[in-house]
Amino acid sequence: MESTSQDFPRRLPRGTHGLDRDVVEASQRARLLEAVGRAVAERGYAAATIDDVVRRAGVSKKTFYEHFADKEECFLAAYEAAGEQLLERVREAHANQDDWLERTRAQISAYLRWLAAEPALARVFLIEVAAAGPQALERRERLRDRYAELIRERRREAQPRLPIEVFHAVVAAVDDVVVRHIREHGAAELPALEPVLLYLHVALLAGPRVAAESAEL
Repeated sequence: MESTSQDFPRRLPRGTHGLDRDVVEASQRARLLEAVGRAVAERGYAAATIDDVVRRAGVSKKTFYEHFADKEECFLAAYEAAGEQLLERVREAHANQDDWLERTRAQISAYLRWLAAEPALARVFLIEVAAAGPQALERRERLRDRYAELIRERRREAQPRLPIEVFHAVVAAVDDVVVRHIREHGAAELPALEPVLLYLHVALLAGPRVAAESAEL
C-alpha cells in the first residue's frame, strides 16, 4: 500500500548494520504496510493473520507489535497511506491542466491508472475495506469527503453555490461503477472506464448534453 521504494531497503542486513534507528523503524513500518495490503488482497481481510503479514514483511511478531497493536491498526494505517498517495496523484493531475474538462479528465485518468497499476491492492482499497469494520468505513468516508472537496474546489468559480452533497454524489457514483468493474472483471482494465466516469462527473456538474459531448459517448 505505502511505497517502500523510497530510501529504505526492503530487507535490512542481519546483525550489526550501522543504520540509524529511525531508518530501521521506517523501513519496518513501510514493509508492514505493504505486507498487510498483500495479505488482505490474497486472503481477504477476515482470513489474513498477523503471521501472514510478518512473513511477507520479513520481520518478527515482536517487531509488528512495536509498530501496531493489532491487524486492524496496521490495515487502517495502510489504507490511509494509500489514500494519501491517491489524493496526491489526483492533485498532480489537476495541477497540470487549466481547462475544467481537461482537469476532470486528467483526474479520472490518474485515479483509474493508480488502481490498475496494482489490481490486487485496488480490491483491498475499494472492496475489502468494507470487511475491516466501522473504523475502516469511517476512514473511507473521510477519504471520499476529501475527494469530493477537491472536485468542488476546482468547480467553485463556475458554480460557487453548488452544495457539497452534489460532489458527494459524484464520488459515490464513481466508486459504485469502479467497484462493480473490479468485482466482475478485475482492476487491470479500469482505464477503459474513463469515458463513462467522465460522463458521470460532467453530467452531474454541467448537464448531460455537455457530458455526452465531452465523453464522446
